[in-house]
Amino acid sequence: MTLGLDGPAESPYCTVSRGGITAHGFPFFGKIERSDLLGSGSCEKRFWKYGTATIRKPRLARIAGVNIPTQKRVIISLQYIAGIGATNAAKICEALKIDAARRVNQLSDAEVLAVREFIDANFTVEGDLRREVTMNIKRLMDLGCYRGLRHRKGLPTRGQRTHTNARTRKGPAKAIAGKKK
Repeated sequence: MTLGLDGPAESPYCTVSRGGITAHGFPFFGKIERSDLLGSGSCEKRFWKYGTATIRKPRLARIAGVNIPTQKRVIISLQYIAGIGATNAAKICEALKIDAARRVNQLSDAEVLAVREFIDANFTVEGDLRREVTMNIKRLMDLGCYRGLRHRKGLPTRGQRTHTNARTRKGPAKAIAGKKK
């Protein structure tokens, strides 16, 4: 945005109103001097510097605390939410009658809101899911059952062999001095 002698000149990114500067539709609350507004494109430069400027019109879809990608198909984008895989994403689209070929940026605000409410009502996702899994593992460890002991020792819990392999759970191999055959 430039501020000329004859008044503010609008740009596609920033506008000046009585309430202050708005960038990308969001109010900018910061210390802005008149010198910041002078010159060509200083507002755009500031927003590029802080990584909030975009070339296209920004259209975020925030569902379950996750900014899902807007250029991908709905079924693929929903899988960015922890706890929703391909099957659950297809069930959500089917229940809300959203075409599988549509992309997130083609959804209306009402459809995004419907998806958000459906997920909140029917699925345990993101932080709640992680918390639940962590609590289940802690419960097993407190009980002292076989699976809990395996978790506590950092070994595989589902019967895999550990004489060789199991490096994912055990970590990198440690050299033992004097162990030769």
